[in-house]
Amino acid sequence: MTDKLFTSPARYVQGIDLIDRASGYLRPLGTSPLIIADDVVWGIAGEKLQESLSSDGLDPAHEIFGGEASMTEIDRITEKARSGGNDVIIGLGGGKTIDTARAVADHASLPVAVFPTAVSADAPTARVSVIYTDEGVFDSYLFYDRNPDLIAIDTRVIANAPVRTLRSGIGDALATSIEARAVNRANSRRMDDTARPTLAGLALAEKCEETLFAYAHQALRDNEAHVVSRALENICEANTLLSGLGFENGGLAAVHAIHNGFTALDGDIHHMTHGEKVAFGIGVQLMLEGATEVEADRYIGFLQSVGLPTTLDEIHLENADDDDLRRIAELACSDGETLKQMPGEYTTTDVVEAIKAADLYARGLKERTGRS
Repeated sequence: MTDKLFTSPARYVQGIDLIDRASGYLRPLGTSPLIIADDVVWGIAGEKLQESLSSDGLDPAHEIFGGEASMTEIDRITEKARSGGNDVIIGLGGGKTIDTARAVADHASLPVAVFPTAVSADAPTARVSVIYTDEGVFDSYLFYDRNPDLIAIDTRVIANAPVRTLRSGIGDALATSIEARAVNRANSRRMDDTARPTLAGLALAEKCEETLFAYAHQALRDNEAHVVSRALENICEANTLLSGLGFENGGLAAVHAIHNGFTALDGDIHHMTHGEKVAFGIGVQLMLEGATEVEADRYIGFLQSVGLPTTLDEIHLENADDDDLRRIAELACSDGETLKQMPGEYTTTDVVEAIKAADLYARGLKERTGRS
């Protein structure tokens, strides 16, 4: 029987104005950090973080992230870290920056600290990076021997981030329990295919869902007003820690396979965030599973109530034909994808029909509830 396995970051911390006291959490990892951030994030939080670390006696350097979590970019920044004598890597920003920082740290055999500037996805806690080609097409997953050494979230930074990023994280986080329960029913494996998920992972996934339903609407309103409320803090933790540990230790299933399947197409869908595309994928998994109307209304209705996309039109695939849907389905059903962790077996045709059914159900729900 395959072993069960639970993995997690060494330390997680979140709080208001955390950047001002970041050195206290970073010093045990190193004194010469390399901060990786894109141009936009550097102006928002990078300069402040560098100044904070310098004023507390550390010797930080920085490197501007080029925008794509590709092996070309990873190799480039790894060489910078080696030649600069850095002893810890900091990933400051969003998902692709963080994925790149993890890979750079692994290649350079250094500890890594993750400072998300938005809670738009559950990637920060994981010991995996999603790798793309230089053109932005999904390529592969890179799995590491350990999770990040530190996750640090400054909730004031999150409160001042675009509301779309918090909403996107809610979509990604909602998938956690839906996928973990499917993997548990199938007695399947973690996404890294090395072991079986734990009950702890499933419990964290379910707590994540409970938190979303309890606080998401208030957190979105508070984010609009740039208020660091208890509701916002709870959703920060749900989107990042609960969802991150839940997906890694509970498993991924059809939802994220559908998300990755979208990379088979060109067009405006790639202007959607990770969590927005995941939100549509939730409907697809529910249709594959034959969810009852009560269950489908609960999840798809929640997504609609917080403004996440649930129809093909809303993810810019209103003109997708059967050939386009088949391309998505073929990639989602490929050997390296997590759809295989679902109970039962599904064909490309099954997935195409589930995509159509998810769109039809979501449009019907809008009509029934009067949502635009």
